[in-house]
Amino acid sequence: MNELPQIKFKNDLILTTEQLAEFYGTTPRRISENFNYHADKFIAGTHYYLLKGQELRDFKEHYGNSGLVLKQISHLYLWTRRGASRHSKMLGTDRAWEMFDQLEETYFRATMQLPMTPEEKIRALLENGDAANQKIKKIDRRVDQLEQNQTLSPGEYNWLSKRIGTAIKEYVDAHRLSLNKPQRSKLYQDISRGLNEVTNVKTRSQLRKRDFDIACEFIANWMPSTATLTIIKQLNGGGDQ
Repeated sequence: MNELPQIKFKNDLILTTEQLAEFYGTTPRRISENFNYHADKFIAGTHYYLLKGQELRDFKEHYGNSGLVLKQISHLYLWTRRGASRHSKMLGTDRAWEMFDQLEETYFRATMQLPMTPEEKIRALLENGDAANQKIKKIDRRVDQLEQNQTLSPGEYNWLSKRIGTAIKEYVDAHRLSLNKPQRSKLYQDISRGLNEVTNVKTRSQLRKRDFDIACEFIANWMPSTATLTIIKQLNGGGDQ
């Protein structure tokens, strides 16, 4: 593929239908059928060029000895990099994906030319630097999202559980409550329910890294609801408020 001669049309490197079919391990008819069935997804001048009349005659004259164009054809489709990519997705085969990757790495990437003037060099450096920065930012965002979606580590989970127990004890001590086991259980249910609501999970085991700070803040500021306090007062199993 590295030896594939570059064919240009309107400053775009292009491939013919026959070339695409050969690279993707299919037939020219299949390429044409894909295009006909999904013509609304292809844009002339972006994904392909359709040569007719004088344009086709000029192209034949320029590339007549390349073996790419039959003399008797009345029209010719030329596929750009974006058109080749779209065809590989529509074919959906491993061969098509692999060959497009190779085309992109070798044939289409070869369109890059070194700038001639200092101004062009500076512009290219700035543009490439900005493109690289954008890629890095995207990668950073994806890594951050993956990290934030990870479940809590055992240490983090145990720490939150201890903080819940401490928060309940501090509330009981501050209000000088004497609670039996069912009453104390209502406080645990109250704080767990609130924690699940503010972090949008069903159980504490579903907490993610992104929920850790919110969970810590909620536990630090937790107060039992009026409903929970009322239920505790109704549980007269030996605890006085």
